[in-house]
Amino acid sequence: MLSMKKIACIFLLFTLAFTSHKYYLSLTQIEYNKDQKSLEVIINVFMDDIELAINKEYDVDLRLTTKQELEDVDTYFERYLQKNLSFLVNNKLVKYNFIGKEYEGDLVYFYIESAVIDNPLSLKVINTILIANFEQQQNVIKFKNGSKRQSKILSKNINKALLNF
Repeated sequence: MLSMKKIACIFLLFTLAFTSHKYYLSLTQIEYNKDQKSLEVIINVFMDDIELAINKEYDVDLRLTTKQELEDVDTYFERYLQKNLSFLVNNKLVKYNFIGKEYEGDLVYFYIESAVIDNPLSLKVINTILIANFEQQQNVIKFKNGSKRQSKILSKNINKALLNF
């Protein structure tokens, strides 16, 4: 029951964040697809936050969702994610592919996928997305492996999570 309360609180914070952008949150949803033997990942971040972070880090002006948006914006997104997000499955670093992104309201959804041969008994996530830019940034991690689920909240002080199954 405690985990349901945590999820409800996270949902409430995420909802409040849409009305007044005082909260700095990202959500990384990871699911192991047994049939495809892959990790399927969806990352939600606030558009203005990720734009500011990438503009600053790579000295560019992305101009997201405008006619002047950089043609190679996906290259910057992929570079940023590769630098700030990593996964170790069963203590082995796994590479992932940037599938794409989409914009919805104030959010950017990133889609990535990684081939994973063995069923994950453990998953270590290192997530520093937006941490360098926002002192209060929190990165919520949700992992689903069949009927098993776990969630963690990462921050500047704790940017790694180990999920065991």
